[in-house]
Amino acid sequence: MSKRDYYEVLGVSKSATKDEIKKAYRRLSKQYHPDINKEAGADEKFKEITEAYEVLNDDQKRAQYDQFGHEGPQGFGGGGFGGADFGGFGGFEDIFNTFFGGGGRRDPNAPRQGSDLQYTMTLTFEEAVFGKETIIEIPREETCDTCNGSGAKPGTTPESCPHCHGSGQLNVEQNTPFGRIVNRRVCNHCNGTGKLIKEKCRTCGGDGKVKKRRKINVKIPQGIDDGQQMRVSGEGEPGINGGPPGDLYVVFHVMPHEFFEREGDDIYCEMPITFAQAALGDEIEVPTLYGKVKLKIPAGTQTGTRFRLRGKGVHNVRGYGTGDQHIQVKVITPTKLTEQQKQLLRDFADTSGDTLDEQHESFFDKVKRAFKS
Repeated sequence: MSKRDYYEVLGVSKSATKDEIKKAYRRLSKQYHPDINKEAGADEKFKEITEAYEVLNDDQKRAQYDQFGHEGPQGFGGGGFGGADFGGFGGFEDIFNTFFGGGGRRDPNAPRQGSDLQYTMTLTFEEAVFGKETIIEIPREETCDTCNGSGAKPGTTPESCPHCHGSGQLNVEQNTPFGRIVNRRVCNHCNGTGKLIKEKCRTCGGDGKVKKRRKINVKIPQGIDDGQQMRVSGEGEPGINGGPPGDLYVVFHVMPHEFFEREGDDIYCEMPITFAQAALGDEIEVPTLYGKVKLKIPAGTQTGTRFRLRGKGVHNVRGYGTGDQHIQVKVITPTKLTEQQKQLLRDFADTSGDTLDEQHESFFDKVKRAFKS
């Protein structure tokens, strides 16, 4: 089954900005997150949304996706030089070996670092702000305890491959338009390891590794943001031939909050106030990440006015201070008034000396004068 277009998944255009992509992801992830949406298929929908966001929110991945689609560059031939056929050559490495003597051989028994792993973790808004310590469980390959990674049955040892003499590579002669040459290939008898195991370990089947689920304690720093990642050193795949293990990269996805919006280390929210509060002034309670605080609303405050609470934002994940909280007030116009309330407003309009018609006339007069000047 083919994948849906990532732009279609998030419901954005191909020219969408990163901010538009982020807003679309927040809205959809809140709608389909398995902890919120219990409908059948919500889990798969959430995974699809997350996958699309991971690609489109990364400039490099997005550029590659725009050029190659889901297949990636390997979809255009699957290998060296776009998959073109060079008459039996095995790609760039073989061509290099052919014309330049092959360079130095890599010892198949030399220690090599293990592969890195990636784990995606979903956090609530508050968990990302304040951080937390948790235990995650990841599947990974670990060294077989029975054979200590040799792959051989206990009491036996692997033998040097007689076909490649332990090098892990075979020299194959070929006739080419440039003459008779020697092409170096991975030994198909030992698969490039340089060793043959006659009696395999029953636990790992000769691989030297077994699949296990490992529990890892992870300390998430306060202030982590959506899309950021954290490296856990040495918790990747085990090394080869005694080499060091790889690393684990934990990628974070932060769920949106129903009231707060985050931009960097600053927090934004909208607070409704009544017409009377806006006109006469008042002191209101405002929720913050650290509890409720008092905010003074001056008399005559207009809808859309912004206020700032210093230090009530997010602690910077790298320790560079704390952001602020920005509050935008919205004056709520009552929709249902009693006859007494209507009369009071009429009296207010009469005593103020300004009717709506006069205000509109004054505004249009200013516009006319601006065009005449």
